[in-house]
Amino acid sequence: MTRSKRRAAVVYNPTKVDIRKLKKTVTGAEESAGWGSTHWFATSEDDPGQGATRRALAAKADVVMAAGGDGTVRAVAESLRGSGVPLALLPSGTGNLLARNLGLPLGNLEHSAADAFAGADRPIDLGVSEITRADGEVQENVFLVMAGLGLDARMIALTDSKLKKAVGWLAYVDAGVRALPSLKPVRLRYSVDDGVERQLSVHTILIGNCGALPGGILLLPEAKPDDGILDIAALRPQGKLGWLRVWNKITWENGVLRKTKTGRKIIDLSKDVKDVSYFQCRSLRITVDEPQAFQLDGDEFGEAVSVLNRVDPGALTVKVPA
Repeated sequence: MTRSKRRAAVVYNPTKVDIRKLKKTVTGAEESAGWGSTHWFATSEDDPGQGATRRALAAKADVVMAAGGDGTVRAVAESLRGSGVPLALLPSGTGNLLARNLGLPLGNLEHSAADAFAGADRPIDLGVSEITRADGEVQENVFLVMAGLGLDARMIALTDSKLKKAVGWLAYVDAGVRALPSLKPVRLRYSVDDGVERQLSVHTILIGNCGALPGGILLLPEAKPDDGILDIAALRPQGKLGWLRVWNKITWENGVLRKTKTGRKIIDLSKDVKDVSYFQCRSLRITVDEPQAFQLDGDEFGEAVSVLNRVDPGALTVKVPA
């Protein structure tokens, strides 16, 4: 195609990026690729990115770059869902959850911008959460990496935004300590793939499209972003050593042993830890008697009394290194 026919768009969070550096880098990559002038759309407090992305689509953008934190990436993906227009990541936040899970380079804006114009297309799944509030209002949103109900969502709700900006994901440790006084199991009812409803008591339940978190933590070891399946982890520590067993499984078993053939044999021979339960599904409905905090990709999404989570296979295309 000629230069005048192909144009990109950037949806950026002005509070997260150095706009001068960003525009200079993207313009350089654009010229090297022989594309036309890039469209620029800023997010705002009232529009975290969905509206800006719709404007980018209306402008016939051939690729939409997301420059901001995980919330910006999630909002852009929500509006790109099913459009066929690729999402390109310009990692700018503290988590960069999707970029980490796809193995994309972090901290190199030049490479990320070049991949936006000349990279390969990779279809991935999206998680979709239909959230029902206590007043009956229903809200549908997507997630790229992980959704959660219970303790993890309360921790995110309690996280100090200024502290997060200063120390990144370590701010969640502070929030976790402050969440401990209200630490109680959540009694819920759940059904898998429209099956029989069952009861479960957990401290948190996580629904994953991907499985890795910052710090090398592999929370959902079997999760793949393009397998058409959601991976579920129910954390329900028992007794005084329960959380220690949970942490040992996530960091040692998932993060260390699973990386080698010998380690995987040790896992196979080990006794299952009942404090952590894993399963896979295409849809998971969760219902609680009392409203519970809910999160999507590390952002709080208020309280829910019911959430229907499902996978939308291949609903998003992401630019990756060629």
